[in-house]
Amino acid sequence: MRHAVDVAIIGAGPAGLTAAYLLGKTGLSVTVIERDPVYVGGISRTVEHDGFRFDIGGHRFFSKSKEVVDLWNELLPDDFIERPRMSRIYYEGRFYSYPLRAFEALRNLGLWRSTLCMASFAWAKARPNTNVRSFEDWVVNQFGRKLYSIFFKTYTEKVWGMPCTEMSADWAAQRIKGLSLGAAVLDGVKRSLGLNKRPNDGMQAKTLLESFRYPRLGPGMMWEAARDRVIEHGNRVLMGHSLKQLAQVGDRWRVTATRDDGALTTIDATHVISSAPMRELATRIHPLPEALPQASALRYRDFLTVALTIRSPDLFPDNWIYIHDSKVKVGRVQNFRSWSPEMVPDPTLACVGLEYFCFEGDGLWSASDDELVALATREMATLGLCSAEQVTGGTVVRQEKAYPVYDEDYAANVMAVAQELEARHPTLHLVGRNGMHRYNNQDHAMMTAMLTVRNILGGARIHDVWAVNEDAEYHEAGREGEAEALSSLRAVPERLKAAA
Repeated sequence: MRHAVDVAIIGAGPAGLTAAYLLGKTGLSVTVIERDPVYVGGISRTVEHDGFRFDIGGHRFFSKSKEVVDLWNELLPDDFIERPRMSRIYYEGRFYSYPLRAFEALRNLGLWRSTLCMASFAWAKARPNTNVRSFEDWVVNQFGRKLYSIFFKTYTEKVWGMPCTEMSADWAAQRIKGLSLGAAVLDGVKRSLGLNKRPNDGMQAKTLLESFRYPRLGPGMMWEAARDRVIEHGNRVLMGHSLKQLAQVGDRWRVTATRDDGALTTIDATHVISSAPMRELATRIHPLPEALPQASALRYRDFLTVALTIRSPDLFPDNWIYIHDSKVKVGRVQNFRSWSPEMVPDPTLACVGLEYFCFEGDGLWSASDDELVALATREMATLGLCSAEQVTGGTVVRQEKAYPVYDEDYAANVMAVAQELEARHPTLHLVGRNGMHRYNNQDHAMMTAMLTVRNILGGARIHDVWAVNEDAEYHEAGREGEAEALSSLRAVPERLKAAA
């Protein structure tokens, strides 16, 4: 099959579908290719198994961007529910509310350990590390070494599969920014004493949100609705199509995709928007970019969910529990009824998702589904969350390239690839988490797509997609008189330029 469109889009995740929907509203022709044969939404999809629905990770619908929220409401005007937020940390056989509640933490840790935590915190503030390079450096500066060792080190190394000393401080600054120990503990003290009853709306720290909006059938409901709107505009979403080659021929693009049955599809387009992993995209561009070695050095962390059905109407109240325990391999446990009761059709059963972080091809990734279900069953019992006899069944979903790795070289590598692609291919646009190799939430990914659409419609890269910050807000860089000097660097965030 061969056809021509205004814009070809690689990937039907939040970024790709947001771009496709907004472009279609203006009358432009669009084709989206998606490797998954069934599901849209990427890591924000919702998988269904025997009538049970579960997320690939949890996805709260909160954003400081009004434009993003308005688009959510436009796509799903009648299907959001308001859910209470509850999450805890499991550490050494005890549960800690997250955010921390001062008296509960004191009771669980004990007086001596709590004193050490506060002394360590005070020491870090009095003598901060002035050469912050790693995740460990950043967190110790913010919270002290003792709290870092209890509440950050084990879980973070489980998620990323690497020592915290080898992770860039960028990841901590992006994901933990806005949460201070003082604010969390003070908030917990006030609530424990009944002195603070004002709900946290998330304008200060998303981590402290007390409730969130959520599609009643999971986040995949949002992206299924977006796909349907794209098709209603007369455009295509081609499922089960993998990118084979991307080549610029004159002022047009030739996008070749391989269908599941081996058949080839060719799309001629004026613009290409890619949310494919940057490393993967670089190997498929013809001719190959000079920055291919830097692209090939980019790393990803993979992920799998073991969903168990358990004979219990109300297993525990949390939306999710962080597992800070080296005795088990699981990193986080999701409780899907607490996300939405409609996710679990049988009132006598619970459905939980045990999340395991791995690298494609390692022991966890390569284990059979039966082995993984057995492992998850044992670990639920080890954690005291249920007995093995209560488990009635399970299934496994693997997600490759779930998380772009922020190692010490990633910033320079991303900068090299981004600069070359923009200079050589001004009608190729990178968006989304993997497309930009940034640990974006879905609202960040949507905003990068929105700005890209504006650039395409305006005929120039007026808006800098790299200026979308960790709160999915957009800040145009540069001062008056600097526009020309900055124009060649707009695809590179300020912190990447600093890392060069």
